[in-house]
Amino acid sequence: MSTPTVVGLDIGGTKTVAALVGADGSVRDRRRAPTPARGGPRAVLDTAARLAAELLPAAGDGPVGVGTAGTVDPATGTIRYATDSLPGWAGTPVADALADRLGRPVRVANDVHAAALGESWAGAGRRDADLLLVAVGTGLGGALVRDGHVDTGARGAAGAVAHLPAPGAERLRCGCGRYGHLEAVASGSGLAAAYAAETGAHVDGRAVAQRARGGDPAAETVLARAGAALGRALAGLVALLDPAVVLLAGGAAEALLPAAAAAYAAELPPAWADVPLRAAALGGDAVAVGAARLALDPYDGGAAASPRRERPT
Repeated sequence: MSTPTVVGLDIGGTKTVAALVGADGSVRDRRRAPTPARGGPRAVLDTAARLAAELLPAAGDGPVGVGTAGTVDPATGTIRYATDSLPGWAGTPVADALADRLGRPVRVANDVHAAALGESWAGAGRRDADLLLVAVGTGLGGALVRDGHVDTGARGAAGAVAHLPAPGAERLRCGCGRYGHLEAVASGSGLAAAYAAETGAHVDGRAVAQRARGGDPAAETVLARAGAALGRALAGLVALLDPAVVLLAGGAAEALLPAAAAAYAAELPPAWADVPLRAAALGGDAVAVGAARLALDPYDGGAAASPRRERPT
């Protein structure tokens, strides 16, 4: 008997990926395209639907899963809040619109929630029913998996670690517009801002990490400071949430992990000394794989919609 497959979609600010995922979590095929910068939500949805449709003939006849930037209403699959990375995305009925385009049910979750689900199913957390994942990219996101399912919270926004108060960040502005939050220190944008303050040079977070690897003292200082702040925050979250493991994902994770691990170990209360902090394993496939898992299990924390002819797209 052939292994069932399902399509998972990753809709991000710069790229959209569709993956054909097996029942074991392995990616069998994928399609990728830039997320349209023009045309608004309709263009983004059209691109996502086109990529998914290319893989659907090889998939089963069940739902399609979606992990997307923004806060997802857990009841409707509509975007409650989104940043400017996807202009006009707030208010978009993603589940409804894609269900109509694809002619089959669609289940939707936040992208970091989906990534955590993917890691829990087929990645670095696959032996752990309870895990905390923190994704460090341009911004900072988090997700909590309980008993193998994402805990979305009452509003679909559980895991927003970006907005934890962080000592030393009182004068630094977070992406939300307020000051003193962890994202202002421990994120790609935070690294870039801190390096600019140290040197006057304006580069992105990836370049800061590269310069640190090349021995740039200012970049090394910035990374050490950011990693320490992140590690201390993670230790506090472990004491609050009691996960079995903490996973660090995202483009800046590798650069921050050494300093974060040291601060995490130093700050972790003795009762949780056996909770490891380790790197996530799925890389760029994590969101699409988690979205596929969402499609396979309706209880994995995503909102669902089925196609209806009278619904506008």
